[in-house]
Amino acid sequence: MKFGLLGRVLGHSLSPQIHAAIFRALGSTDTYELLEREPEQVAAFVQENGAGLTGSNVTIPYKEKVIPYLKEIAPEAEKIGAVNTLFFTPDGVKGYNTDYLGFDRMLQAAGISLAGKDVTVLGNGGAAKAVLQVVADRKAKSVQILSRHPEQAKDSLQHFLAQRPDAEVRLYADARPGSAVVINTTPVGMFPKVGASPVSADFTKGAEAAVDIIYNPKETRFLADARQNGAKTCNGLYMLVAQAVASEEIWQQKKLEPALIPDIMKQLEATFHG
Repeated sequence: MKFGLLGRVLGHSLSPQIHAAIFRALGSTDTYELLEREPEQVAAFVQENGAGLTGSNVTIPYKEKVIPYLKEIAPEAEKIGAVNTLFFTPDGVKGYNTDYLGFDRMLQAAGISLAGKDVTVLGNGGAAKAVLQVVADRKAKSVQILSRHPEQAKDSLQHFLAQRPDAEVRLYADARPGSAVVINTTPVGMFPKVGASPVSADFTKGAEAAVDIIYNPKETRFLADARQNGAKTCNGLYMLVAQAVASEEIWQQKKLEPALIPDIMKQLEATFHG
């Protein structure tokens, strides 16, 4: 079977490396390629079943653009308003969001619970949408979203805010302190700019857990500060691999061994910094 990643600029993607590791573990000869397309080519790509592919991941800027061309959309993807996985079937193209599944599985693996907790999410980009949906579905007590542009954030997060009208969207400078769980969905602190953090060092004081969806470096400045403040910490590598495994489970139509995720994580970690 053939798979790929639909996007516009894909040179730095780790997806081929991750899926190749999955194929090796399965003993398959399946392939995964990068599929760079311009916006005007997206509709034809989906409508023509990816030109012979069994499935495709979707990355920015096309996670919303593919939705009108789908026959069916999974509940979590519909609630988020974004699709990152396409399954080309004889009955039509089906859309899923495995970023959601990957983040949820990561929290479970790390032993981090959101139920009944005050949660702060840093950022409101594409990754934040899947994260916030997990936060809502896991029944967080309160949700604070920090953004540099709150009004724009409210526009982009309409799907989420319709479900959680009690959620607060604030400027970083106006942040309410004291959340039990703080989640960074911004790229601040990613290699090579590893010294930066989206919040001050004391922002996570008193927090039970801090989560960063960045995976390179292994410990960002944000996570280092949180660890020094006594919080449990978790980076985004598990999410990265788990969302790929979840995509393969959809395409292969079977559950894969849970041990596959940490095995692939170890392979990847050798190539990262910090």
